[in-house]
Amino acid sequence: MPLFLRALAATLTVAATPVFAAGLEDEPRITEGLITVGIAYEIAEVCPTIGPRRIRGLRYLLALKSAASDLGYSDDEIETFIDDDAAKDRLEVIARERLAGLGASRGDVAAHCRVGAAEVANDTQVGRLLNPN
Repeated sequence: MPLFLRALAATLTVAATPVFAAGLEDEPRITEGLITVGIAYEIAEVCPTIGPRRIRGLRYLLALKSAASDLGYSDDEIETFIDDDAAKDRLEVIARERLAGLGASRGDVAAHCRVGAAEVANDTQVGRLLNPN
């Protein structure tokens, strides 16, 4: 299972709460939030000196779920999106492309650490989901 999907699945299992819905692939706040989580997760998985802020990440995902509800999506629609492998794959590709655009190509540990450290130093949303060890 790809890293992004494992991160989402693990968080959803811990939260035991649906997070996203069908149709949400067209909602920028939701998709950008998922992409942000994917980037942070991959950095934390690849770089041994940076870990995830799990509770902060969970709160962030729950805020996305709340935003989806506020946009009018039902719990059933949210659960449907959780199971949409094509949407997850699309968002994962975007997250990895953005990470590569920041200078961290897949498998380059040092680059992931550099990008992660820069994200933390710049206090970006990705950086706020990371914990430098």
